[in-house]
Amino acid sequence: MRRDVVISGVGPVSALGHGREAFWSGLVEGRCGLGELSVLDASGFRTGVGGQVPEFDIRQHVPKGYRKSTKVMARDIELAVLSGELAVRDAGIKTRDGGLAVEEGGYEMAGDRLGCHIGAGLIAAETEELARALASSADEDGWDLGAWGTIEPGGSGMNGLPPLWLLKYLPNMLACHVTIIHGATGPSNTILSSEASGLLCAIESARVIARGDADACLTGGAESKLNPMGLVRIGLSGRLADAPSGTDAGSVVRPFDVDAPGGLVGEGSGIVVMEAREHAVARGAGVLAEVRGFGAAMAPRPVNASFYGREPASEAERGPDLGLERAVRGALAKAGLEAGDVDAIVPLAHGSRRTDDPERGALAQVFGDRLGSIPAITLPPMLGNTMAGQGGLMLIAGALAIAEQKLPARLHAGKASGLDAGAAGSRDAELGHVLVCATGMGGQSAAVVLGRAG
Repeated sequence: MRRDVVISGVGPVSALGHGREAFWSGLVEGRCGLGELSVLDASGFRTGVGGQVPEFDIRQHVPKGYRKSTKVMARDIELAVLSGELAVRDAGIKTRDGGLAVEEGGYEMAGDRLGCHIGAGLIAAETEELARALASSADEDGWDLGAWGTIEPGGSGMNGLPPLWLLKYLPNMLACHVTIIHGATGPSNTILSSEASGLLCAIESARVIARGDADACLTGGAESKLNPMGLVRIGLSGRLADAPSGTDAGSVVRPFDVDAPGGLVGEGSGIVVMEAREHAVARGAGVLAEVRGFGAAMAPRPVNASFYGREPASEAERGPDLGLERAVRGALAKAGLEAGDVDAIVPLAHGSRRTDDPERGALAQVFGDRLGSIPAITLPPMLGNTMAGQGGLMLIAGALAIAEQKLPARLHAGKASGLDAGAAGSRDAELGHVLVCATGMGGQSAAVVLGRAG
């Protein structure tokens, strides 16, 4: 059995706010969510501005009987849980412990027909929590591995960590908490492929639904790099701009600009409800867009050569991303489309030449001279790069653009080269097909073609 797959609900959580209305209105208005970071003291980092999600109390977004579990939720998990709750509400479904109440008219979703695929990143431990334990294993000569883990029971530094410490930082815990809260006992998985994670999860969900193993799936990704370890890791990749605290964040991220200084990080989650078309129609659900095709591929050469290191990569290293090209061609072929059928593109558009040059090269291989006339929907100048959360947010932007038949505004303080990605206001547009594509830091690429709901 092969079934058509649609998107029936979205739950974006980003620097623009929580939920569909905040996200879409922010994109249409061209509102920049980047600014000074307050979740940590970033004064010692080369980048002190980024995309921070407005605060929320996660205890108010889980069932009362589940509030104790919030003690073992890292920031990434909280973002995913909030995003999942917003998505099921937007889709008008009631799950076991979340979503719309029955009296509010929500459709009761059978747990064994609901899957979950959520992309995640390498979650950083809370600095103070880990530092307290490490400090107890150090003396005047420095840190001692033996004191950390092999002293008599109860006396090691490791015992200074909370008993359930590890449960806060396992990447699969995002999907774990979401599935428990919503009683999703259908197929579930976690994919770790950086910015491509959310799109790869969407592809897996689409396959699961198409073959009849589930009627709907919660799918996407979430991550926060707004912590000391996150800023250090991404800073070492050479992709971040020198933008210390006090920098005008709105002028930093300039996708596909030959003089782009680098990108900015953020935090966020993009989870959608994917559903079999027949199931969505039967329950009277609103459909935002249809998943027409998808593709995935791996770069045939190490991407570390162009993604890592502080010095600019050579022109040879910044050649077309062949993995991304193959993913896009695969998605178009599966959708039965030609390159000329694409009306808009949602690229990663990170704002660093290390990523933008290979991305632009790959898209030029597919679209040729037409690339410069296909409007791009670029999120990083408004949200930053949310890493594992980016693919899901990009998917949501593409789905809403099709549903609203409108291109959101674009921010750009410079001049884009090779793509229609410069500064622009929002405008109505006939959007039959939108391509969403991204390459993760490790070289994994994914592409999804969305179409108007028939």
